[in-house]
Amino acid sequence: MSSIWQEEIAAETRAGGRISDRFIVDKVRKAVLTQRLPPGTRLPEVALGDIFGVSRSVVRKALTRLAADYVVTQQPNQVARVRAPSIEETRETFAARRLVEGEVAALLAGRLDDEQLATVASLVEREAEAYACGDEPARIEHSLAIHHLLAERSPNRVLGAMLTDLILRTSIVIALYKRAGLASCYLAEDHPALLAHLRTGDGEAARRCIDDHLQALENLLDLSTRETRIDLMAILGQREGVTE
Repeated sequence: MSSIWQEEIAAETRAGGRISDRFIVDKVRKAVLTQRLPPGTRLPEVALGDIFGVSRSVVRKALTRLAADYVVTQQPNQVARVRAPSIEETRETFAARRLVEGEVAALLAGRLDDEQLATVASLVEREAEAYACGDEPARIEHSLAIHHLLAERSPNRVLGAMLTDLILRTSIVIALYKRAGLASCYLAEDHPALLAHLRTGDGEAARRCIDDHLQALENLLDLSTRETRIDLMAILGQREGVTE
């Protein structure tokens, strides 16, 4: 094990006494979102148990959570795998999110108070700063926070819940299928434009902004088949020399 991996396990042990299924979920999700675990990667219970030093029952709980979050797929009597959405499913997911988030943005235009608008503005600024510094994990975090704020503040709670689900699904798809060599899916003008429309109360402009933003993200995807060799210990253990 690497020293970084040992330090993380030690920190978790100090915090809770043992590695939890939540810890495993966070590690695997982060590896997927940062493209270290590509679509179709096998996640055997025994291998994960050895990596994290836990029983198979703990691993099973983690995999169940990951399946509920659309990060992995599980079939009876088969090894769990990182989800590999089909082209059709990917297109349908983006189409659904354009409809739902566009409506939420239109409903919210002119309805956010000064404090909420200031929060969005801060997130937009911090996303730009993270991009400028090359901190892609932070950039993704701030970008997601903008969209989650829309979901949380949606006047229609059903649409808000749907949007929360679709944000996770599309985030995973973007992480899995971002074009090789593309360092970031940052679209510099999109979030500032959305903020402006939310401030002025132009609902239709906010809807179009969301539609254009999500279409641009979809256009950055590479949905071709990939063949990869995966070393779970290297990836989840944060060792150098990962083969991807």
